[in-house]
Amino acid sequence: MPLALLALAIGAFGIGTTEFVIMGLLPEVASDYGVSIPTAGFLVTGYALGVMFGAPLMTVLGTKVSRKRMLMLLMGLFIVGNLLSALAPAFSVMLVGRVVASLAHGAFFGIGSVVAADLVAPQKRAGAIAMMFTGLTVANVVGVPLGTLVGQSVGWRVTFALVAALGVVGLAGVAKLVPDVPRAEGVRLRHELAAFKNAQVLLAMAMTVLGFGGVFAAITYIAPMMTHVAGFADGSVTWLLVLFGLGMVGGNLVGGRFADRALMPLLYVSLGALAVVLALFTLTAHNKIASAVTIVLIGALGFATVPPLQKRVLDHAHGAPTLASAVNIGAFNLGNALSAWLGGVVIAAGFGYTAPNWVGAVLAGAALALAFLSAALERRDVASRPGSAGAAPAEPQAVAHH
Repeated sequence: MPLALLALAIGAFGIGTTEFVIMGLLPEVASDYGVSIPTAGFLVTGYALGVMFGAPLMTVLGTKVSRKRMLMLLMGLFIVGNLLSALAPAFSVMLVGRVVASLAHGAFFGIGSVVAADLVAPQKRAGAIAMMFTGLTVANVVGVPLGTLVGQSVGWRVTFALVAALGVVGLAGVAKLVPDVPRAEGVRLRHELAAFKNAQVLLAMAMTVLGFGGVFAAITYIAPMMTHVAGFADGSVTWLLVLFGLGMVGGNLVGGRFADRALMPLLYVSLGALAVVLALFTLTAHNKIASAVTIVLIGALGFATVPPLQKRVLDHAHGAPTLASAVNIGAFNLGNALSAWLGGVVIAAGFGYTAPNWVGAVLAGAALALAFLSAALERRDVASRPGSAGAAPAEPQAVAHH
């Protein structure tokens, strides 16, 4: 794997840390600014919305410059946003800083996925994408717990200052290691938008929303579920999230390895198993050991879907994959927001803290149904092509290098 993937992974590590570390620091931030915890929660919501809207916006703006230059600009935006958060004199200013940082998120992963895939041979594309996303998964194992510990020990502002420093390292890595490939000639915004006419691209994005939504339906409410149902102490939640992060790392690497060999079978297995494990979580949540094992499995199965779904979007967004890739990153955050809301609805309706697990199981099951639909449509398209009688459906050829 090229060293340039290391630079992309470092950037992903910083972005993953700043996205999730705020959840462990909400009490400190709320106390510092004299706001309630629900009000401080807007720092999470604002970031997610910034990713959703920033992914296509920043990618469209980036069509005028080379991908390397755009990655550098995005890391610069990320640094500015985190510095603004670290130095914010008022809550409203910190909220602006969070949104500024979030604008880099979707476009960085979207453009970075295309760059990563273009750095390697076609048969290694999913593995290269997974290598970049390893930075995001490792952030949940290392960056988030350390950032939370630093924030609680010496102040949350120090945490965001350190995250900004990570951004500087990522920026330097991109500048030094990522090749400066010229902007593709003839690729315009209308070409990028044309990818959304492809049913397979839309189905892959819908699978992203529902599949990862299933994961976050459960994980969003992991703290009250583990403390009130499983009987863990409040301080154990951080380490349970580390277990979730370890599962994410393993699932991401396995997904990257097998997506290049058997993409659709991998999706069938991972989404089907995810639906089953989430349903079982309503039972295993009542036992400490069983719930800890389940949390690892949810992380692993959920993130095993990321490389294949991202690769599927790239493969089907013929000739102009950058915008579709970035929007698919936004789809993860849409799934997070949707599932968190639905989980809150069933808890508020009095079904208990384990009820979001059933929501997650239904969402993952719906994603599995879409995977079967996608494969069926692909077989039909292959069969309808001239001279394809009796031919077995194959994965689309990798898009051309840009």
